Amino acid sequence: MKLERRAAMAALLAGRGDDLLVIPGLGSTAWDAASAGDNDRNFYLWGAMGGAAMIGLGLALAQPDCRVAVITGDGEMLMGLGSLATIGIQQPRNLAVIVFDNGVYGETGMQPSHTQAGVDLIGVARGCGIASCLDVRDEKELADLARRLQNLRETLFARVQIAAEEPPRVLPLRDGVALKNRFRVAIGIETRPVGAQERSGQCGFEPL
Repeated sequence: MKLERRAAMAALLAGRGDDLLVIPGLGSTAWDAASAGDNDRNFYLWGAMGGAAMIGLGLALAQPDCRVAVITGDGEMLMGLGSLATIGIQQPRNLAVIVFDNGVYGETGMQPSHTQAGVDLIGVARGCGIASCLDVRDEKELADLARRLQNLRETLFARVQIAAEEPPRVLPLRDGVALKNRFRVAIGIETRPVGAQERSGQCGFEPL
């Protein structure tokens, strides 16, 4: 059984809370996250293929009172496999790396990815020292992953098997500076522009 990607993303982000920071990988997972409801605590990548997990690692280390979820695709994860080794060494207890695996490079024409040819992302993650690894193939396992994400207490890696489909794109904000600034405000390390309402950070930090 393969899951529908938009429904899977919605299930993972339902009732996310203010302490969940999401790094969607470039392309389809960014559209999926935006379709589930845009949020200032989503840091969308419009490029930097292969960099999502490392950005998530840095954020998890810098914001230990927040939960951090990297939700990316198999193609993007394949380009950044070395990041799993570093994550396995660092072992941040507040980081989850979730890979939507459809076995294709959706953004460039649905060419087969290496996972379709047998590359085992779960095996790679385990080999890098990440003990908690899930292979999510149905609704029950997806619900279990969502519960673990809500109560994240250890480094987590999950592969979610999704159908190879191309639902209509829901595009988030594309301005990189604006994305950075709103994210910094949302986590409380930067105040809003003059004249805008300021608010405290939600992860145990006050605005500077």
